[in-house]
Amino acid sequence: MKEDIKAFLEYLAKKKKCSQSTLAAYRNDLNQLMAYTEAERAKGIIKSTGELLKSYLLNLRERSYSTATVARKVASAKSFFKFMVDSGKLRENPTQNLISPRVSKHPPKFLSSSEYRCLLAEPKKLSTPEAKRDVVMLELLYATGLRASELVSLNVKDIDLERSCVHCAHGSSKRRIPFDHHINQILRNFLENDRLDLLYDEKEKALFLNRRGGRLTRQGFWQIVKNHASKAGLSAKITPQTLRHSFAARKLQSGADLQSIQRALGHAYISSTRIYKQSSSSPR
Repeated sequence: MKEDIKAFLEYLAKKKKCSQSTLAAYRNDLNQLMAYTEAERAKGIIKSTGELLKSYLLNLRERSYSTATVARKVASAKSFFKFMVDSGKLRENPTQNLISPRVSKHPPKFLSSSEYRCLLAEPKKLSTPEAKRDVVMLELLYATGLRASELVSLNVKDIDLERSCVHCAHGSSKRRIPFDHHINQILRNFLENDRLDLLYDEKEKALFLNRRGGRLTRQGFWQIVKNHASKAGLSAKITPQTLRHSFAARKLQSGADLQSIQRALGHAYISSTRIYKQSSSSPR
């Protein structure tokens, strides 16, 4: 199964152009499935793959995973075994009768203008290179609606100060997102001054660097947002995604149409963008 998972991940990367974060999620889910099925087969009790998968689903529920996490792991298994059938390695899909739990969709959480100012005030209290970097990251994310993975994947060359826009790639799609004069100025200052305080290797292309001079990770940025939110006395549930939601809500309030917001966010389907219009919450 290990080699089959490797082939599936290569297919997702080359054919489907999936992002690294998507590939990592599939890899983790399928490796967990493989470990479980191998352990159960070693017991010699359950024989069929279908029975193993039903047992795996029950095990996930017993381990108190959230409904959304269980649904994602089931979806990963379904995609993998569909690939196995399509590639001729299996005759039948053993997940065809596997029922995924229904996930209730909660309205996205937004930051009000005052909440955002409180969040931004935390890194502004400090004069360290990391704090100055954090201010720029928060400002850019709030102004463009980038995904956290997209933000940390930015290279210096992706910032176009002449045209006041950021060039972003997600999977196989590419888009250009404009920003205003304020963001232009803080990015210019960051590139000419503050970024250099974290730079150890002049060949490093990453826009946002960690304290060791390497590219900041998505997990690292997630923790940065959580830490500043906690210090600001804001909800512990605030994440980089909250800033992305806030961008979309502000755009909608300012009169932007759903199609333009869809393009800015990089949504493949307008239904993903429509949730902002349907939600009763909005930034104040």
